[in-house]
Amino acid sequence: MAKSTRILFIGNSFTRRNDLPGMIARLAEVGKPKRVVETEQIIANGMPLKAHWNKGDAREAIKRGKWDFVSLQEQSTLPLKNRERMHEYMRMFAEEIRAARAEPVLYMTWVRTSAPERQEELADAFLSIGKELKVLVAPVGLAWKEAFRRLPGIILHDKDGSHPAPLGTYLGACVFYATLFGASPAGLPADASLRGEQDPARISMLQEIAWSVVVKLSGPKPAS
Repeated sequence: MAKSTRILFIGNSFTRRNDLPGMIARLAEVGKPKRVVETEQIIANGMPLKAHWNKGDAREAIKRGKWDFVSLQEQSTLPLKNRERMHEYMRMFAEEIRAARAEPVLYMTWVRTSAPERQEELADAFLSIGKELKVLVAPVGLAWKEAFRRLPGIILHDKDGSHPAPLGTYLGACVFYATLFGASPAGLPADASLRGEQDPARISMLQEIAWSVVVKLSGPKPAS
């Protein structure tokens, strides 16, 4: 019988767009070993963690859910504009998540197409608080940076230059899969939602990039 993992996603449209939680669950279904992933989302467009905290719905969901992991996604530009505020609310959420016997996961996002040179700065905002709190960081933004380097011309942003295109979300799902389960997504089938973007060589490269970035960041985690 496949092992069940429960994940709560707190964030905004960067999590909702192209159904990141669903992609992660579908990767787990075809992974080795196969896993059943149950998800719930507390999502509001453009909402930072401070607003989620003050509204209260996210904290209530943390308390009632019996989660294995809780993903925290900050408003996309806040890590560059005000990392102190970001860190403050990640500390507060991490305490609540651990009190509920779940594991926090910080969802590192990416920079907009207008500021590619700031990806390392954005990444540091996540990695520094992740190190302080001793929590998992899903380094999606760093995987995007590596994909742009290794696959010139790949389109990971949507037309607005901010949100993820389907391949961007898929790369993020591969990073989450590797981060949460300590297993490489290499060789897994492409997500059906990608439709015309299922070039086998490109999908294989994105899977490889996701695994290599996760391993480089923290080393492979024993599969659970």
